[in-house]
Amino acid sequence: MSRDEQPAAVQEVQERSSQQGRFARLVGEFLDYLGGVRHLSDNTVRSYSCDLQHYLDWVGREGIMPLEVTHRQLRGYLAQMSQAGYSPKSINRHLSSLRTLYGWLLREGVTQQDSAAAISGRKVPRTLPTTLTDAEVERLLESFDTTDAEGLRDRAMLELLYASGARISEVSRLDVGDVQAGKYAQVRLFGKGSKERIVPLYQECVRWVELYVQKGRPQLVQRGKGERTSALFVSTRGRRMSAAALRSRFELRARQAGLDSGVTPHAMRHTFATELLSGGADLRSVQELLGHESLQTTQIYTHLSVGRLKEATRRAHPRG
Repeated sequence: MSRDEQPAAVQEVQERSSQQGRFARLVGEFLDYLGGVRHLSDNTVRSYSCDLQHYLDWVGREGIMPLEVTHRQLRGYLAQMSQAGYSPKSINRHLSSLRTLYGWLLREGVTQQDSAAAISGRKVPRTLPTTLTDAEVERLLESFDTTDAEGLRDRAMLELLYASGARISEVSRLDVGDVQAGKYAQVRLFGKGSKERIVPLYQECVRWVELYVQKGRPQLVQRGKGERTSALFVSTRGRRMSAAALRSRFELRARQAGLDSGVTPHAMRHTFATELLSGGADLRSVQELLGHESLQTTQIYTHLSVGRLKEATRRAHPRG
């Protein structure tokens, strides 16, 4: 039986299956584009991959033609996620992944419609980032022994997080040569999209990094069975520490300091930004130091700094 002689329903199923298979291959090309052309981090590409695989599964279950998907169908997809208990923030992340994908497909001439572009995201309650007080930072930095190699490494890592506002993934990628001492004390960071930025460091931070590099790091590198590495922060096996490994060390030191279990390395980044704004730094400078693409991302810290000023006034003013 020729294709023209097949029942319309059978042809429709075959066309749908063919388009879904092509769409899955296009998703793979899109992920390659994110990593190879836009130079997004492995974690970001992995996040896109998970979101889009969830969408591909739904497309298959519902029998959707993904290159011809309608606004109504996409709204139904998001509604199903809401019914399944996904948070508004998570739903918005999935929607953002779809918008980026369909925008790319449109630019590539693969599809003529972008139904995801006009869909509004869910309203997410605005929450302020977690920050540490001066006393909590001091407790964190002083709560463990720094006479051994691991202690020196962890102290240098914590000082660097606090001094630079770096993401934990950025600290993981640091090489020894990325931290400069002396008159021009600074660190060279590579953020999202491999964008480079230079952040000045205070001398106490540089002192701890130098102490670790001179006394702690050589001991750790020796345990690497002769393997050479340029990594600044190395494990007890002498290898570069991943972001997950550094995060684990941070959490250990936070527990030892008696800090809240919800405190993460990102709290140091939030604290860095808030301290700068509270001390009079302008928003553009803080944006550049944090490596934010959009000033809007940085603006949340203005609310934090104002809140801290209000709290200080309340405590200190006789009629507060």
